[in-house]
Amino acid sequence: MCLVDAELNLLALLAEGLPVETIARRLDLSDRTVRRRLRSICDRLGCTTPIQAVVWAARRGLV
Repeated sequence: MCLVDAELNLLALLAEGLPVETIARRLDLSDRTVRRRLRSICDRLGCTTPIQAVVWAARRGLV
C-alpha cells in the first residue's frame, strides 16, 4: 500500500499526539476534512483506528 506525502504528513502529526483540531489548523483544513482523510487512510490500509494506521506507517519507517 502506498500513501502520498500529504497522508504521511497527517499521520506524522497524529503520531506526535496532536488532536485533530490542531492538525486541521496546521494543515489549513477543517476538522471534518482531517477526520474524513483519516477514515480514508484507515479504509485503504484495513485499519479500524487512526492509531493503527500510525503504527502501520511507523513499522515501515514512514513516520
